[in-house]
Amino acid sequence: MAWALRSAEPTDVEAIAELRATVLRPDLERLGRFDEHRVRQRLRDSFSPQHTSIIVTDGAFAGCVTLRPAEEGRWLEHFYLAPSLQGRGLGSAVLRTLLGRIDADGALVRLNVLQGSAAQRLYERHGFIVEVQDPVDVYMVRRPSAGSLGT
Repeated sequence: MAWALRSAEPTDVEAIAELRATVLRPDLERLGRFDEHRVRQRLRDSFSPQHTSIIVTDGAFAGCVTLRPAEEGRWLEHFYLAPSLQGRGLGSAVLRTLLGRIDADGALVRLNVLQGSAAQRLYERHGFIVEVQDPVDVYMVRRPSAGSLGT
């Protein structure tokens, strides 16, 4: 699947907020934490266009990912793909590209996923390990050049 990354613009915030609500809804409902307004507002409140990339396939919005600078490396957050594109290798391709860039900088990467999220398996295939967890979130870390860059 052909894809590209472009820099996010402030006007992308609503499309990303809607995608977030769609992608997170099943896991948030399972955890008893889905709120129509809150799921979108949390994205709006933390949206950082300067650190966010839009994933484009066939010239159309397909998803997004944010790599925010952190004290020891980067925080990977807001990595969402349109449901119709999930499970087709796009997430792995994007993640491989981003992790290659981060590895070149010698930086570690942290992220969190919701408990029970299928995304955790994707991250584990790319060298992330569980650092700590609570009843809602699983916090993961990946050291530079950790393990296989997955398939």
